Amino acid sequence: MELPRSLSWLRVVVWFLVVALGVTAFAVLAWTRDEPVNALWLVVAAGCVFALAWRFHSAWLAAKVLTLDETRATPAVVKEDGKDFVRTNKWVVFGHHFAAIAGPGPLVGPVLAAQFGYLPGMLWILVGATLGGAVHDCLILFCSTRRGGRSLGQMMRDEVGPFAGLLTLVSVIAIMTILLAVLALVVVKALAESPWGTFTIAATIPLALLMGLALRSWLPGKIGVVSACGVVGLLLAVVGGQWIHGTALEQAMTLRGTTLAWWIMGYAVVASVLPIWLLLAPRDYLSTFMKIGCVALLGVAIVILAPHLKMPALTRFIDGSGPVFAGPVFPFCFITIACAAVSGFHALVSSGTTPKMLERESHIRIVGYGGMITEMLVGIMALVAACAMEPGEYFAINMKGDVAAVTQKVSALGFPVTPQQMNDLAASVGEKTMVGRTGGAPTFAVGMAHMFAGVLGSKTATALWYHFAIMFEALFILTTLDAGTRVGRFLVQDLFGYVWKPLGDTHSTAGNWLATVAFVGAWGWFLYQGVVDPLGGINSLWPIFGVANQLLAVIALSLGTTVLIKMGRARYAWVSLAPLAWLLCVTMTAGWMKIFAADPRLGFLSAADALKRQIAAGGTATQLAEWQRLLTNNYVNAAVTGTFLVLVVLVVLACTRVWVQLLRGRRAADLREEPYVPLAGAVSAK
Repeated sequence: MELPRSLSWLRVVVWFLVVALGVTAFAVLAWTRDEPVNALWLVVAAGCVFALAWRFHSAWLAAKVLTLDETRATPAVVKEDGKDFVRTNKWVVFGHHFAAIAGPGPLVGPVLAAQFGYLPGMLWILVGATLGGAVHDCLILFCSTRRGGRSLGQMMRDEVGPFAGLLTLVSVIAIMTILLAVLALVVVKALAESPWGTFTIAATIPLALLMGLALRSWLPGKIGVVSACGVVGLLLAVVGGQWIHGTALEQAMTLRGTTLAWWIMGYAVVASVLPIWLLLAPRDYLSTFMKIGCVALLGVAIVILAPHLKMPALTRFIDGSGPVFAGPVFPFCFITIACAAVSGFHALVSSGTTPKMLERESHIRIVGYGGMITEMLVGIMALVAACAMEPGEYFAINMKGDVAAVTQKVSALGFPVTPQQMNDLAASVGEKTMVGRTGGAPTFAVGMAHMFAGVLGSKTATALWYHFAIMFEALFILTTLDAGTRVGRFLVQDLFGYVWKPLGDTHSTAGNWLATVAFVGAWGWFLYQGVVDPLGGINSLWPIFGVANQLLAVIALSLGTTVLIKMGRARYAWVSLAPLAWLLCVTMTAGWMKIFAADPRLGFLSAADALKRQIAAGGTATQLAEWQRLLTNNYVNAAVTGTFLVLVVLVVLACTRVWVQLLRGRRAADLREEPYVPLAGAVSAK
């Protein structure tokens, strides 16, 4: 039905005002110099981008590029088995998908990239998420849904060829092994010797089981009632953690790092093999309430306090001399901020658990696009939390060393801070020290705690909010860990299928357990080494994670471009080719610099040469052992980074060859989609 003329004009005016407001916000943020900028301008810019992207870009992408078919049955309908393929309410799927993709990236990445100033991170998050990340997530979710929920490696094998498929599969499993180990290590570091946090995280497991059973058997279809009960239970778990102090439960929940590592590995095994409706989906859905709720509250706090961004738009560290991490703004801003803009890990979730849960193709827009731009807002909130801090405190938190030396160095860089200032900050959040608390998570927790305490007008609550924020971040990461392990199980089963076909069957109980134990054992080994020896092993591989993650996105976008050309939509191939070209340029530059840069702070090989000179000069037995370990780690880093670069280049070349053949008519456009099944007929057959 056509809208009345007055309403049509009203809509035009409203959207024109949104555009004008967004342009004004961007202008203020980009051109203001030598004076603080109110953080509300950043929130306004993000809100306008969110609204415009959802209303226009996502609708165009769904209707014109992907042509989502509301009448077509999804894998969850056609293959429903009550375990992996389960028709699920779209908001539960959104919750699971968002919880799975929104790990530490949208929190930690923007915080670390704040050393360049607020402007580079802001632009990359807003532009990258809409024109890159949302396209990437929707495209892969669409491809997998049309292909029976197949994984990234399977689809690459079917659409490009067996060689490219095998390369993709090996690359993805290797990258995921390291990635999940580090995510688990971050959780261990956050929860070790923390009974409150451990209690809250543990309480979400039985709560999720009850929600899963209620939605499946006791109260089917009563999503509102079950959600309300789940949220109440979650809040009780958060608040109840402080009440276990002085009880026997406190002692039981005070776990050492090694013990916690074993529990996390055990949880990952169980979450991977249990039916998805019983634990994984309801727990991730429940976690999403806390994730989105906390970010929304942080947004409200920013609006109420209207803090000024104390970090300048651009700092002197865009040249690569930053104290938080080495490397210039290009390409390292675009590597450091991944999940809040573009993340290859999202492709694994979009071709793993999520396509096996969708009820309708139209839900791809809500889940894929909506999940990505919601994560974009999370990244913006994290950036505000970091940039609203005193810059001196921000840099001191993220630099190793004793208080006096670090504060002196930070002050010499032009950001005054005193030892007493850092001691007061540590006392206000209930920590012994805040100097050298690297990694981004403590910085975000401090910023978030100050925001919440400022709204309530009580500085005494800062410590409470700080520890709450640490728990919030641990929950963010753990939901990525469990979903990632299930996706990893699918990928390992694909690989096992090359050896013996029955092991590749996801309906095989033996295959499920074997693949799960093998995958968890792989990342669990690295996790344990990181826990017992934090100076070596897994921690030394952290610098290459950003490169590896974006290389996964390059692989996924290469597949998406291939599918678009085969669908006869070559005129829209630029939608995926543009972010692909950008990410390929970024990752290859960053990878090359990480291996060959002359600065020992940046290049693996130059760092190894410096360590060899130190070893030759001599030292104590302890020093020599540590230097030798670091020397080995740098060579491993260089080899791993180089291997990933070569593998991805080979995959892109294989895809490019197929594109040329298709466009020149030398190859048939043989799409490997599942046969069309009408939704109405499939549902009635059930």
